Amino acid sequence: MSNELSVNIFILCTGRCGSTTFIQACQHISNYTAAHESRISLLGNERLNYPENHIEADNRLSWFLGRLDEKFGDRAFYVHLIRNQNDTAESFNSRWQYKKSIIRGYARDILMRDEEKEKEQLSICKDYCDTINTNIKFFLKDKSKQMTFKLENATNDFCEFWQRIDAQGDFSAAIDVWSTKYNSTQISVTSIQHKSQSQGKLRTVKKMVRDIVRNF
Repeated sequence: MSNELSVNIFILCTGRCGSTTFIQACQHISNYTAAHESRISLLGNERLNYPENHIEADNRLSWFLGRLDEKFGDRAFYVHLIRNQNDTAESFNSRWQYKKSIIRGYARDILMRDEEKEKEQLSICKDYCDTINTNIKFFLKDKSKQMTFKLENATNDFCEFWQRIDAQGDFSAAIDVWSTKYNSTQISVTSIQHKSQSQGKLRTVKKMVRDIVRNF
């Protein structure tokens, strides 16, 4: 992708899947601005009035896909950020107590279900994940500039993302972000590393980062 033309980049996701960390990593990109849920309280045309050469992560955009298509269409670059469904659902399942949690809105106002029935809560969370990810996949079916980004493969996928958008800046610092938790319920590269180490399947994250930087 050439940055001679203005480009908007959208990180589409369910939420609870690393979007905060994604934007933290993008803060080390010098030729794009980056923000997380920066226009969530705005209405009308202002809701999607993002600046040019901007990276935005906002799980609520899954409810604005028609308007997103109308305004940006195939001119933007789209990332479908996904995380293992069970982990994502478990993360949402820990947020019923928050009044502004999107999972409460989905259960009560979309499904018209009583989320107080504890035995159904996890099933509702999984249903939410299925609904949002299916909406995003349908939206992306005719988009020429897109990629799937798996949180469990964050370092490798972020390297691809960096190359696909012709990013400039501090690549090493951006990759290092993925070894830090920015949200207490998010999975991080560090936790993936520890799980993999116990099975003897992967190198340490630091060695992975060195290899990526060396080959970049």
